[in-house]
Amino acid sequence: MNLDNLARIDLNLLVILQVLLEEQSVTRAAHRLHVSQSAVSKSLNRLRETLDDPLFQRTAHGLKPTAHADALRQQLPLVLQNLYKLTQPPNFHPATSNRQFSFSMVESAYETLIPYFIGPLLQQAPLIKLDSYVWTEKSMQDLQQGQIDFGIAGRDILPQTDVNIDKVPEGIESQILFNDHQVCLVRKNHPILQAVKDGRWDQAHYLNMSHVQVRCEGNDWWALDYHLANLGLHRNLSTTVPDFYGAASVCAHTDLIFTLPSSFANHAQKLYSLVSIPLPFEFMPMAYVFLWHERNNQEPGHQWFRNIIFSSVDKAIANQHISKPNN
Repeated sequence: MNLDNLARIDLNLLVILQVLLEEQSVTRAAHRLHVSQSAVSKSLNRLRETLDDPLFQRTAHGLKPTAHADALRQQLPLVLQNLYKLTQPPNFHPATSNRQFSFSMVESAYETLIPYFIGPLLQQAPLIKLDSYVWTEKSMQDLQQGQIDFGIAGRDILPQTDVNIDKVPEGIESQILFNDHQVCLVRKNHPILQAVKDGRWDQAHYLNMSHVQVRCEGNDWWALDYHLANLGLHRNLSTTVPDFYGAASVCAHTDLIFTLPSSFANHAQKLYSLVSIPLPFEFMPMAYVFLWHERNNQEPGHQWFRNIIFSSVDKAIANQHISKPNN
């Protein structure tokens, strides 16, 4: 497409051409367009010059389109309809939309949130397509570049300020969905449970144990490990696995301990013979954060999707032992 040539065309002339093709009369076209016959005639001359074709021949029965004008009559309505759509404000109708939405989520939030928002999304918009991915170290870049529409990530927060430690990149909007904290899982009848029962469960016991760890966003270490390293301490990460369910399974069949967000611990205990015990020392809480790019703030489809997510979190909170952020 040659944009230089297109820029020289007065698009208003296409409207006049369409009316002339429909009316096949300068007089009727002028009346319909609420302009003078002279103005329509001048526009027709400009059209002939621009398109290098006579376009119409005068006959006793009005204007007869040339072969070129006849060919334009087949294409012009669709062109004008598309131009008209470009001038309209964006809209989104869930019931009839076949839009495709994509999002990435940290695995630990899947069980907590997806059952609550997938249903409402598809109930209101049965024709849309949803593509879901696990949140990785590349997901934030994908969000910035428009490769995905939304993200749900876990972020550690400072307890004294309730502010995200990991600042989101420029252009990325965020809203905390719910707060969480770290707990520990061990198998039933694990020897450490006696220490918990006797009140001897402390940091020393925790560090002396062997741990199973989930590799998150490409990292073997979590914020907890960096926190301990700053104190000159470290965990014995005996086994590292790629996903939370794998870690829960390993934990259920060994003496390894698994530290994880409490919301996922609740789901893991429904599948495996595991016992939840508290982390035996103070550590910063965390939050699950909903992310999107600011370029989509006013886009109706994105607004609809975000509203479904935010309302579904309220239902998830009401049905599970998780806490809502302070406003």
